[in-house]
Amino acid sequence: MNFNHKRCAALALGAALMLAAPAWADTPPMRVILPVGPGSGVDTIVRAAQVALAKALNQPVVIENLPGAGGITGTSALVKAAPDGNTIAVISNNHAVNPSVFKKLPYDSLNDITPISVVGGSPFLLVVNPKLVSARNAKELQAFLKIKPEEHNYASSGNGTVIHLAGEMVIDALGVEVRHVPYKGMGPMITDIMAGQLEMGVASVPSVQGQLKSGTLRAIGVLGKSRVASLPDLPTFAEQGFPEVDVMGWFAVVAPARLPAAQVKRIHEAVVVAFADPEVKAAMAKQDNVINPSTPEAARQFLKAEQERFAKIVVKANVKLD
Repeated sequence: MNFNHKRCAALALGAALMLAAPAWADTPPMRVILPVGPGSGVDTIVRAAQVALAKALNQPVVIENLPGAGGITGTSALVKAAPDGNTIAVISNNHAVNPSVFKKLPYDSLNDITPISVVGGSPFLLVVNPKLVSARNAKELQAFLKIKPEEHNYASSGNGTVIHLAGEMVIDALGVEVRHVPYKGMGPMITDIMAGQLEMGVASVPSVQGQLKSGTLRAIGVLGKSRVASLPDLPTFAEQGFPEVDVMGWFAVVAPARLPAAQVKRIHEAVVVAFADPEVKAAMAKQDNVINPSTPEAARQFLKAEQERFAKIVVKANVKLD
């Protein structure tokens, strides 16, 4: 028989928490929907905070991975859930991208959710194969790509993903033309860049830390506003003269629409407490995640602004999904 070990582990943890805390015996669990697969960046973040979140909520927490269609599958499940304070989801950039790259969504990405908090973010880097690309910084990369532009390429983890749009943001800022090659996931993309099948791509820090240390990949710059703690000598693209490049992977806690204000307050306070837990903070720092939970009001404004910003990038880059 085949077992989903991660799902079994999540259920086992939920059961253990219920056994460990008799006060929770009659409390329904908090269902945390992740519109991503096990082992992804958001999945790792949420699982690191699972125990602390359960303690802060004073109820068991059960994580449910519902990947598919760029996050649409999981988000569809969230919006259909009862607004009773027992179901939340942790979404990321693709939630703000999807309205622009899909012709029709089965929900309204802003009005069918209740924002709780934009909890934090994960920095992106532009990395290159050092055997194919001689450039060591953004200006050198710009000059390199302007030579025989028809021969250059960059990879992304999928057409219409935030990684794709982050790459388009870099290409547009550098004022060059580079062929986009989409992959199904960051792992295969990084493998082929290392193998010399592709020249460069945008990646999360944890996914390339080992390759940067070994020298099989070279980082050109950080795509966000701030440098990365584990790579203090690597400047941002803004520091290198390209302030238009400003994107990072963020994650936010949301609930179904029409969640009562008292529940919004309860969940928000629990999220803040959970991510301030020393063990959780240490786990986040190890992955170079930046944690700064927003208010529900700020989260709503942020999600709206991000949706509008990515819409402009999609139009400018003429991004289309098959």
